[in-house]
Amino acid sequence: MSNLYRLLPSVDICLQSFKDSLHPHALLRDAIHAFLDSMRHKIKNGQATEKDLNKDLLEQSLINYVEKKTKPLLKKVINASGVVIHTNLGRSVLANDAIEAVITAASGYCNLEFDLETGERGSRHSLVEKDICALVGAESALVVNNNAAAVLLMLNSICLGGESIVSRGQLVEIGGSFRIPDVMEKSGCRLKEVGTTNRCHKADYENAITEDTKALLRVHTSNYRVIGFHTDVPTEEMAEIAHAHAIPLLEDLGSGSLIDFSPYGLPNEPTVKGVLAAGVDVVTFSGDKVLGGPQAGIIAGKKIYIDAIKKNQLLRALRCDKLTLAALEATLRLYYDPEKALNEIPTLRRMTISQEELKKKAQKLRNTLTRNLDKNKIKIHIKTGFSKVGGGSFPENDLPSYLIALEFLNSQFTSNMIKEKLLTTTPPVVGRIENNMFMLDVRTLEENE
Repeated sequence: MSNLYRLLPSVDICLQSFKDSLHPHALLRDAIHAFLDSMRHKIKNGQATEKDLNKDLLEQSLINYVEKKTKPLLKKVINASGVVIHTNLGRSVLANDAIEAVITAASGYCNLEFDLETGERGSRHSLVEKDICALVGAESALVVNNNAAAVLLMLNSICLGGESIVSRGQLVEIGGSFRIPDVMEKSGCRLKEVGTTNRCHKADYENAITEDTKALLRVHTSNYRVIGFHTDVPTEEMAEIAHAHAIPLLEDLGSGSLIDFSPYGLPNEPTVKGVLAAGVDVVTFSGDKVLGGPQAGIIAGKKIYIDAIKKNQLLRALRCDKLTLAALEATLRLYYDPEKALNEIPTLRRMTISQEELKKKAQKLRNTLTRNLDKNKIKIHIKTGFSKVGGGSFPENDLPSYLIALEFLNSQFTSNMIKEKLLTTTPPVVGRIENNMFMLDVRTLEENE
């Protein structure tokens, strides 16, 4: 064993294999140390032989190891899972216009907080405020770094030190253990629950209002549904109750759709414009879900309340950067032409693609795989199945889709093995397993993938 240890080269000798590398010296040295430690571990456990430590073989192993270790941790991934807004894969993919806007903002100085008309200091909030207001019918708007921040800031600005009344059936928890009651507590607002899990009435809200009540709050239950014996108070009636008591109606809309998806087989979810028209005074929603833009939390509504939010000192801690604003502005402007938005925003295009087009994509992928895979080892099928919108949107609605199913004829080669192997490719491929077959859902695949 001691002789095997002597076959391992020094760090300085290893570095000679990377003399033309563009990676920082310190990064290379750390990766080499890690490689040598892994080899010592193998020797200690009897997993490395003298043959494995051959100079040429060892050098190639070193190069492969260091190349893998020095690659960026954030990588492009091919999403063949069929989940359109995949939270773990970065949610919405940006439109080309948004990507170009990000490159422009990132490649030099920009007028983030500079008024080009006056030559004086400007406000970053003005960059997208007009577009948001025009698209949703709001008096004023601003953007923070995500919807959780938007809810926190809204409640802290409007309800600090008082109560906000919310139905028990709307006290949701979304991904990452983000709970509405917890964020209300952090905002300095006291939660006052009314109704029951499945039923809430006008009288429940009216009887709960006191001099300490700062607002009524609606939370759109985007990631779950209560069905069966269920009653909720419509937005218009809640607005009447709130305004009769001179308090605002606030709504956390979650995904925040700007268009009606019912013509494409999805339920008619409330739109941002619709809830504001129904009497909501301030609404918050995400930028990177159904909207199809970058991660952001958008706050829109009546100017009197938005102005108060803009003065909150928390806003500086929660504001978003120039890249987010650039991408969001470009995404929002596509919505002025709804057909263009449906065609050019990847999230919308993938949600509304026709079955005919999905079938064509599946046939093309099957033909490609058939030419490149051994038909004696694997069978390639086109199957019908279902995709998901994801991101907590339309949770009870599956999207009919076409999938490529890979069936392995050698029982020793399992679907789990191909799943693991594809996670190591460049770029990695994420699919799913159903009925012991590895599936590729073409809904979330682009032509160049």
